[in-house]
Amino acid sequence: MVDNKSYLDIARRVISIEAKALNDLGDSLGDEFDRAVEIMLAATGRIIISGMGKSGHIARKIAATLASTGTPAHFVHPAEASHGDLGMMAQGDVALVLSNSGETPELADVIAYTRRFSIPLIGVASRTNSTLIKQSDVGIILPRAEEACGTGVVPTSSTTMTLALGDALAVAMMEHRRFTPENFREFHPGGKLGAQLSRVNDLMHTGDALPMVKLDAPMSEALTQIGRKGFGVVGVTDEAGLLQGIITNGDISRHISGLATLTAQEVMTRDPVTIEPDALAEKAVSTMNDRKITCLLVAEPSCPKEVVGLLHIHDCLRVGLS
Repeated sequence: MVDNKSYLDIARRVISIEAKALNDLGDSLGDEFDRAVEIMLAATGRIIISGMGKSGHIARKIAATLASTGTPAHFVHPAEASHGDLGMMAQGDVALVLSNSGETPELADVIAYTRRFSIPLIGVASRTNSTLIKQSDVGIILPRAEEACGTGVVPTSSTTMTLALGDALAVAMMEHRRFTPENFREFHPGGKLGAQLSRVNDLMHTGDALPMVKLDAPMSEALTQIGRKGFGVVGVTDEAGLLQGIITNGDISRHISGLATLTAQEVMTRDPVTIEPDALAEKAVSTMNDRKITCLLVAEPSCPKEVVGLLHIHDCLRVGLS
């Protein structure tokens, strides 16, 4: 039986072996990487990625990464390709085919199809003289690396290198295209990442939903607005509609004894903090947490007293921010 310390030793050994493989991969890359990126950038169709077994799992992840970063991509299973899925490839596409040995038999039809229809082929393998590399327009050679399993038969270091290579291709194209977090959110609106990239103007309330009163409005009107709009606050503007203050539950509590005789101007907190509509919602949450408030009025930087919206902490919580 292996003791716990030995388990930890195994983990560190595996990570060390795979880290060395990644360093070797980085050192081995040359002009062929640049050519591969240029071919992929020039594609008028999609990047078709294929691989069998463990390479197939890596291929699926690379396809997903490319698709979420602005490069249309699709995984084609090589065993299914021979039974109709070759029709998923067309002129204008680029094929990225993965095989550690470069001799995976199931890839034969995919390779032949790209040659027959002049579809650019980028091959990734560890053997320079393999069929895949010889047939490819661009061949990227994985350096010889020790598999981390200790027996040399379980794909570990080789799949880690292939995965990192896919990430490198995706990031190279992202940076060339100046792909931004806003672009990423368009492809990834759900989940924690989508929430973190939400903008204030994606979540804010506008128009008739805004609780607003004038400076000289009696507090009865302000209280009505607070109750009707349901945000626990009301903004206070001058006759020109420019923001002068905000009334919160705290302001009401401080003036409770004479509230019925007061106007909004006499109760409000002047010059309330606002946030711009293009700001990340995550920044709004941070501001609310720091100031211990539950709402922010939204105003354009060019006219900071013109309210265009209101963001409540519940709007942020609803999309997964906290």
